[in-house]
Amino acid sequence: MSSGLDHVECRHGQYYDSVTLMQASRSVAGTDGVNEALIAMATPLNVELAQGLGFAVPPTVPAQLLIAVRAEDQAGVDAAIAALTAALSPRPATSGIGSGADPRPATTGAAFADNDAALALISVPGPYAAIEAFDAVAAGRNVMIFSDGVTVEDEVDLKRAGREAGVLVMGPDCGTAIVSGIALGFANVVRRGPVGIVAASGTGAQQVSSLLETAGVGVSHLLGLGGRDLSARVGGLGAELALTALDADPDTELIILVSKPPDPGVAARLQRLADGLSTPVQFAMIGPGQPDLTQAVESVLQTLDVNPPAWPVVGRGQLAGQPAC
Repeated sequence: MSSGLDHVECRHGQYYDSVTLMQASRSVAGTDGVNEALIAMATPLNVELAQGLGFAVPPTVPAQLLIAVRAEDQAGVDAAIAALTAALSPRPATSGIGSGADPRPATTGAAFADNDAALALISVPGPYAAIEAFDAVAAGRNVMIFSDGVTVEDEVDLKRAGREAGVLVMGPDCGTAIVSGIALGFANVVRRGPVGIVAASGTGAQQVSSLLETAGVGVSHLLGLGGRDLSARVGGLGAELALTALDADPDTELIILVSKPPDPGVAARLQRLADGLSTPVQFAMIGPGQPDLTQAVESVLQTLDVNPPAWPVVGRGQLAGQPAC
């Protein structure tokens, strides 16, 4: 049974990416008089999390902002809302688009009109993300779609459009990427080096990049695909674009393709594509009967003539060649 005063509301017309909302939740939870706080978009998963914390959540739609606060009293609730308002208040731009008296562009296409940026990062509600991503592709720019909620049909059309335009389409639901040494989304900050990573698994990509960093080997680029890319419906279209791009990159000496269990036909087609590239490609497909990611990274290290280190494991040491779990 929860104790304290609960405040739950769902706001229309307010959208923030998950990183911003995680920071806002932390700020609100750290406010004096606040015992619990969850600030998130009202997706089914986040609603379930709020209910698991004992909050009574009214009917919602994913495009709403869910605010759930448990405080000691009304003063605590008021302080929480004030902290939330401060956390979500726009910060004044100091340079670039939207700074000074320059008006902010209304669309991604308009933003590219007088801008030579090579990549757009899209983080808007899913129903609108595809529209903005198509704008970026039409402008000849690479795109990372952080948003989820994009239909499979739109994902396929976007990646086909990217292939025709010669640009990368990372995502939708791409939370991790490293482009030219710049970490995007939830990526780890690691050294630059000769290994390119193509990933249809964000957590897998983070583990592989961290293991390489531990072994003293850097990453040229980490190109996320979104978790559905190697499914039968999407057909590995994003992986095809990413593998081709890394093969053309002079700083990439070896590529590792990381994926949750793929469609067998898609995996076979990508293997044929990889066999025809000039840059060697190693596959790290998570699933039964497959080497774990530690073993996959060790194979990469051996190819690069780097001795695997003794991997850090909580509570015990681990010798090279041993599974991580």
